[in-house]
Amino acid sequence: MQIGKVESYMHEASKKRPLLAALIDPFKDTPEVNAERALKASLGGADIILIGGSVGAGISLNQTVRLTKERVKNIPIILFPGNIDGVSPYADAVLFMSLINSTNPYWIIKAQALAAPIVLKYKLEAIPTAYVIFEPGGRTSAGWVGDANPIPRDRPEISLAYALAAQFLGMRWIYLEAGSGAKETVPPETIAIIRKNTSLGIIVGGGIRSGKVAAEKFKAGANIVVVGTAIEEVGDVEEWIREFRSEVNGVTKT
Repeated sequence: MQIGKVESYMHEASKKRPLLAALIDPFKDTPEVNAERALKASLGGADIILIGGSVGAGISLNQTVRLTKERVKNIPIILFPGNIDGVSPYADAVLFMSLINSTNPYWIIKAQALAAPIVLKYKLEAIPTAYVIFEPGGRTSAGWVGDANPIPRDRPEISLAYALAAQFLGMRWIYLEAGSGAKETVPPETIAIIRKNTSLGIIVGGGIRSGKVAAEKFKAGANIVVVGTAIEEVGDVEEWIREFRSEVNGVTKT
């Protein structure tokens, strides 16, 4: 499968600077509030807007994506689907994800098979992505819904085995997830071992609430860091993102 415009942007831009993705969960607020939050994040310096969630995201997804697309003009709007109801024709692309450490085949391949004809019909750019949930993510919404067998935080070699399998299966990105609002983030040792031994683009999310923590992930080898819960809780999203960016600009990978 050819690399599309959005994925090319992700690859090329992440070679030049650490990329920050702002995750908007359509279920958390009204489409109007969500779109405004996305706009403020883009004005503050976010490089990507992700839209999606694990529970109830499809209820107001289309309106949220449409309003966000109308307001955010300079960066891509990418779907972060939690199920087949997480696909919208208004987005630029979709992280076409397989939860590869799920114990339920539905989340590994069946949901993807059901969603694939919709993605084709909508002419969405599909970005092949392995999704891996870490401890303590099994107790978060994504882990509970996805029947995950979370990767132990102290076993980076298990993470690498999954990452290698993803690469050998043809995936080009891996999303390392600690879980929404997690108290512990994905360990830098895990990111580093995947960076050293694969060519996968690395996205890291879950519990990242400061530029200092994000810088640690970038230094270990992450291409993209995702913030979601943090921007739902701050008063001034634009200023928070701007300060966040100032802490990660110039970080180089080890």
